[in-house]
Amino acid sequence: MAVQSGVYRGVSAADRAAERRSRLLEAALTVWADPETRTTMTAVCAEAGLSERYFYESFPGLDAVLEAVLNHIAAEIEEISRRAADEAGQDPEARVRASVRAFVQLLQDDPRKGRVAIIEAVAVPELRQRRTQLLRHLAHESALEAREHFGGSRRGDTADETAGLFFIGGMAELVTAWLDGSLPVSADEIVDAAVRVLLGLYR
Repeated sequence: MAVQSGVYRGVSAADRAAERRSRLLEAALTVWADPETRTTMTAVCAEAGLSERYFYESFPGLDAVLEAVLNHIAAEIEEISRRAADEAGQDPEARVRASVRAFVQLLQDDPRKGRVAIIEAVAVPELRQRRTQLLRHLAHESALEAREHFGGSRRGDTADETAGLFFIGGMAELVTAWLDGSLPVSADEIVDAAVRVLLGLYR
């Protein structure tokens, strides 16, 4: 059967490239999260079952694929947290609890994501600035939530932004201690602590 317009066995060239990129992202997440494995392009390609040729098809280098993984995790955290809050209704405490619970559940379902985004990214100099940008974005989203559901405008935007950054930074440290085993608490205790802090900051 002839191959036409880049279609092979019913799959377009663009779709095949997208599938390879997805495999590389998943492989990079797995390798990066494993403290026993050195994160290299070779290791990522081996995990994905792809040659370096296909790596360069999607990414110019190792830092690029790691940043893509970090961006994807941050976007997922933001999306599931916002969705959970919206599904919880208009009560501020219910929204906070649902949002934090969704975040913690994500880390329980796939511990690789928490380890990479919160712990491992700090060790990559090229990604520290991006990690800081993402944390500040999440802090800003917390401030927006406060202004809409906690009457934050009475305190002023600067106070809300400060509280949001304080919460997100503290949450990152809390989750780091939880993930590395130095804080032996349950997921429910993590949620309860985070909810108490956030409610205290915005009330």
